[in-house]
Amino acid sequence: MRRAMPLPEGMEPGLVRVTRVVLATAHRNHDTADNTDANLAAFCQRCHILHDRPEHQRRRRVTLRARKAIGDLFNGTG
Repeated sequence: MRRAMPLPEGMEPGLVRVTRVVLATAHRNHDTADNTDANLAAFCQRCHILHDRPEHQRRRRVTLRARKAIGDLFNGTG
């Protein structure tokens, strides 16, 4: 069973909201093969998603372009 954390002096129950933050390991340069200490960072989940967003958008464009190219190649349509 989890125990409640003691409140700081002068705080009343109900005035303090406790949030559990889960850390995720992020690759600073987005290269998952580069696991050097300088390339790894501990981010909360929100910050990790924000950090990876430009890379996810880039990969999405590449994937959509590849799908369109395959359609052009085999179907003659895009």
